[in-house]
Amino acid sequence: MNLNPRTPVIIGVAQVTDRISDPSCARTPLELMEDAAHSAAVDAQATQALSSLDTIAVVNGMWRYSDPGKQLAQKIGSSGASSLLSGYSGHSPQSLLNELGQRIQSGKSEIALLVGGEAALTYRKAKKLGVDLRSDVDQSLDACPLFDTPLAMGSDHEISRGLRSPIVVYPLIESAIRAHRGETFEEHRQRIGNLWAGFNKVAATNPHAARRRLLTAEEIVTPTTENRFIGFPYPLAMNANNTVDQSSAILMTSAEQALSLGVPKEQWVFLHAGTEANDCSSLSERKELHRSPAIRLAGRKALELAGLEIDDLTTLELYSCFPSVVQISSAELEISHDRPLTVTGGLTFTGGPLSNYSGQAIAALVAALREEPGHGFLHANGGYITKHAFGVYSTQPPTTEGFRFSNEQPAVDALPNCTGDPDFSGPATIEACTAMFDRSGQAEHGVLAMRSPAGARVWGTTNDPGFLQAITSREMIGVDAELNPDGQVTI
Repeated sequence: MNLNPRTPVIIGVAQVTDRISDPSCARTPLELMEDAAHSAAVDAQATQALSSLDTIAVVNGMWRYSDPGKQLAQKIGSSGASSLLSGYSGHSPQSLLNELGQRIQSGKSEIALLVGGEAALTYRKAKKLGVDLRSDVDQSLDACPLFDTPLAMGSDHEISRGLRSPIVVYPLIESAIRAHRGETFEEHRQRIGNLWAGFNKVAATNPHAARRRLLTAEEIVTPTTENRFIGFPYPLAMNANNTVDQSSAILMTSAEQALSLGVPKEQWVFLHAGTEANDCSSLSERKELHRSPAIRLAGRKALELAGLEIDDLTTLELYSCFPSVVQISSAELEISHDRPLTVTGGLTFTGGPLSNYSGQAIAALVAALREEPGHGFLHANGGYITKHAFGVYSTQPPTTEGFRFSNEQPAVDALPNCTGDPDFSGPATIEACTAMFDRSGQAEHGVLAMRSPAGARVWGTTNDPGFLQAITSREMIGVDAELNPDGQVTI
């Protein structure tokens, strides 16, 4: 097979993890990204590549750099590089890499760098100790325009009814998954415990993991003082951990440029295909809470473009902020839980630098494929199982067409949705629910999705102790309730 010389190929990857006890001595996010960039060039055995970069793509973060790509270019000697800056979303690393792949394939780019990083652990320690952190923000730079649209995290009405953060929404979706499967609380508890134990097992061998202690499934699902419930049924050991100092870098170029740089071919990993699609940003409008049409259509399209089936894949990385997203992606793509679903260990145990978790995962996936050649597949997710990007990777070159990309949004948008009714009050049937816990381990309020008699999705909350006890101990999905005008639910 003749290789298209414009085919995108990843030639260098790096992950950086700091564990500094004194925040006054810690590195900034930009310094972590600089370290990763240099390390990726060393990994490629082509340190000269950094001076030839034409594009630096940065995954957005909680820091205040207005143009981090330009600042990084100044640090690593890439004066001719232009900047790309993503929105703030977990799908951004794969989305940016898909964009870089298209640019390289079309000849608009020769050598590109994808970076991301955070120093969230340092920030938390500094806040606790009252330490002022050193800043390296260049305030003279103009803001870099965002590459993609901002991530919507629900409507004002949904937020007013308790849908305020991922720690609420993902366990609520978990209840819909359990009900759809017809599981008892105990059956469900055992199954998701085993699922997360598989991620923990991988993290235990990952030197970059924040939590490397090997846990049993029972330890993961059992609430204790150290493993308190956050949002039922998830204790702390089933929640994402973003409090890390981590960064990553991926160096990508064309096949012809990789040869020119003298990169050994055993370092090459090809990006065969990429796809993207979004589910409804409003949870009120999703037809079913336990499904994701965007994952189904875009994920399967990525495999189709690469000419592969699920069984052809040797290495997987399914986005794993909470168990519910892994269950939905694996169900939509018909991926068995009997095989490893991660190369990193997941966001709970390995942790991740907020929106750049999948940047770390891409670097890990490339390293895993080099060690055991084959085909890799990655899912990146942002929001409430909202924004999705997929990548198919391989140590084998693609067809003469090279990298192939598709945005499956038109196919997703053509599907029927649900409707919301923010003004509704009256009798409704519970569709999904969770109870949120305080730091002392007491349930303090519940959030419920319900269907009105007309089929609209409506939202409510409860502070009633008896109702909260029911949510955590017996089947409430399918139960008739009353939604009051103030948003409170009674049964």
